[in-house]
This record gives sequence, structure tokens and C-alpha cells, in this order.
Amino acid sequence: MSLSRRGLLAGAGAAGALAATAGPSAAAQTGAGAGAAAGAEAGRSGRGGRVRVRTGFDRLAADGYDRLAGQRVGVVTNPTGVTSGVRHVVDVMHADERVDLIAVFGPEHGFRGTAQAGGSEGRYDDPATGLPVYDTYLKSGRPLADIFTASGVDTVVFDIQDVGARFYTYIWTLYDCMKAAALAGKRFVVLDRPNPVTGRAALGPVLERPFATFVGREPIPQAHGMTVTELARLFNGEFLGESPVELETVRMSGWRRSDFFDETGLPWVPPSPNMPTPETALVYAGTCLFEGTNLSEGRGTTRPFELLGAEGVDRRWAEAANALELPGVRFREAYFTPTFSKFQGKTVGGVQLHVHDREVFDPVRTAVALLVTAKRSWSGFAWRPDHWIDKLTGSVKVRTSIDAGAGPDEVVGAWQEELAAFRSVRKAYLRY
Repeated sequence: MSLSRRGLLAGAGAAGALAATAGPSAAAQTGAGAGAAAGAEAGRSGRGGRVRVRTGFDRLAADGYDRLAGQRVGVVTNPTGVTSGVRHVVDVMHADERVDLIAVFGPEHGFRGTAQAGGSEGRYDDPATGLPVYDTYLKSGRPLADIFTASGVDTVVFDIQDVGARFYTYIWTLYDCMKAAALAGKRFVVLDRPNPVTGRAALGPVLERPFATFVGREPIPQAHGMTVTELARLFNGEFLGESPVELETVRMSGWRRSDFFDETGLPWVPPSPNMPTPETALVYAGTCLFEGTNLSEGRGTTRPFELLGAEGVDRRWAEAANALELPGVRFREAYFTPTFSKFQGKTVGGVQLHVHDREVFDPVRTAVALLVTAKRSWSGFAWRPDHWIDKLTGSVKVRTSIDAGAGPDEVVGAWQEELAAFRSVRKAYLRY
């Protein structure tokens, strides 16, 4: 590991330790005292108000970690694994003598969140706790099972905030870890957190298995409308075949399927560097499709996935998109200069999405409409040469339909039968 990486990790560890001192000291928070402190945080909000939703971890701690009794525990988590008082769950459990926490497993972006998209932190010892941190990113099957075995854990706990989109990789980290835990003979516990864009409906095309990658391992729709415990139950029941994992889930209390994240009272921690706000998550299940084009999806701006554009795009795109009168959203002609990623340092033209009624906004249909109007209004439009769009949508159908001149309604209509079939299967795994 480089010195710069070590320095960065040390800083992250120091930040975690500083957060721990905001309440009772770590030395004081052992045994029942730490459990009481963790449980008490369920009554506070990061904004000073009341927290209505108690996460899976909040409930686990309030029950005295009974589900982990007598187990050597490892946690798959990232910076979003926090209590409602924004202490990291690893720091809380490490300070509690009732939990035998012996390992941490970091996904994409890392446990403490020091890596950008497509990166991880590697194997190191966490400066704040001294715990060994193992890298799970892009590992699956027997190699990941071997990591679980080498760590010495009996139970693997998963606690990561999802954003509700099939191509957001943390749900496939969940899937890969479940399969690996089954291979290694480990018990698996999933702690629930809210789907930040509600759990009301599944939307978009369902992945076809020939297009399976780390942005979609199994046939679920583009916006799944489920929580991580519901997905874990679905994975175990539908996709792990004859080798399901020994699974236990800890549900939330106080969460309703109609809740957007700001209605939970919980603090928002960016799950990845380009997911800064719940508003980003609201549009992401749709506008992430622009990763599969030659347009910027807004990375390198303060509004990733809300700003879209390219050199040569002008007001005609916003005009064409607004003419469709899509429910819940308007489009502003916008110009921006990304600081990294596509068009770094160049001023580009495009649109900014302004969602004015999130109750009726459909991110997937909106993104399809934007792809159609971008292609029609800008002669420079092109798909990425590697057909990444097919991996994101889960088949060739969206790309080939748009290339053939199909309009938004025709493109969206083509996946309704497969979506209805998934919704029927999904019902058996919903918990709220």
C-alpha cells in the first residue's frame, strides 16, 4: 500500500475515532453501556429532530446483539453503516464486549470510503480499531469464500445503504457474499436500511441472464423497489438454487413503503462519491444509463446524474424533452464543466433535471425519453463502443429500439410483460 493511501486511511480512522468521542467515551461504552448508547441513538436525528425509522442495526443493538451471541463476527460495510447518531457500526460494535467482532470486509470504494468508482482499499488494518479489513470488490465464488474462511468468522453481517437501482453494485456485493458464505459454511445476517426512493414499485426492464455482470448478476428490474433484506430473501429463494445460505435478516421499524429518505429522519451518508444526496438517488435509476453513451452523466459536477450533456449540445435538447410533458419533471438548458470523467475541464451543454413531483416521477421512463430526444436533437449522439448500455439495461432491446426510431412509449411498453412477471415473484419477499 502506498504512503499516500496509508495516510488517507489513517485520516479516515482518526475521523471515525473523533466521531466516537462525540458521545460517551469508547472506554465507557462497553457491555450494557455501549448497547444502551447505540439504542438511544435511534431516538435522535442528524438534523436535531426525531428519528421515526430504526434501522436493522438499531434494532440489533437494542436487543443486546442476541443474534450474534457466541459468534465470531465479520461485517461487510462502508461509510453508510452508521447509527442515527452517525457513529459507524464497526466502531460501536468494536467497543462493545458483547460482540466478538474480528474482521471487516470492504466493497467498492472501500470500508472507510477512500476509493473512487471502480476502486477499493485493498487489505489493511483499520487504524481506528486495529481490525483486519479484507477487500471483497470484484471477488466472488470460491476466492471470496476463502477470504471468509481465512478471516476466522462464524457469521458475516451485511450493513450497507442501497439506492434502489439494479446497477448499483452494493446489492451484488450482497449477492456475492451470500453465495460465498454458503460455500464457506458461514451464517449470514443482513441488517435492513430504507430504499431511499421508496419501495412502492418495481420499474424498468428486467435483466436477461446473457447480460449478467457486476452491475446486474440476476434478472431483476432496473429499479427493484425493495430493501436489502427483501433482496437477500429474494436472492436466497430464487437465485441461490440448491445451496442457499443460512440467512437471518433484521428488519427496520417505522419504515413505510411510501417513504422517501427525507421522511425517515435518518442521516444521509453518501454511499459512493457520486451519490451525494437522496435527490441523486431519485434520478439515478434512470440517468445512470447515460454512462452507456458519449454524453456526460454529470460526474465531476456537484449534481451528478442530474446534469447531462456534451460538447455541441444546445437548447434544442431541453426543448424536445420538455415538449413530452413527462410527469413530475422539467428540464433546464444547462452548461457545466466537469472536473473529472467525461469532458474534464471542458464546458458542455445539456440539461438539468428538476423533479417537482417525486410522487409521479418515473426515473426509468424519463431516462428513456432523454435518450430518445438526445439522439433526435443532437447529431453527435453515440453509444459507448463497448455497448455498456446493454449491460445497464440488461439486454439489447433499449439500444436497438431507439436506434430503430422508437419513441419513449414504445420502448417502455416492450418490457411490461417481463416486469409484471417479476412483480408477481417479488410479492412473496416483501416485508413491509
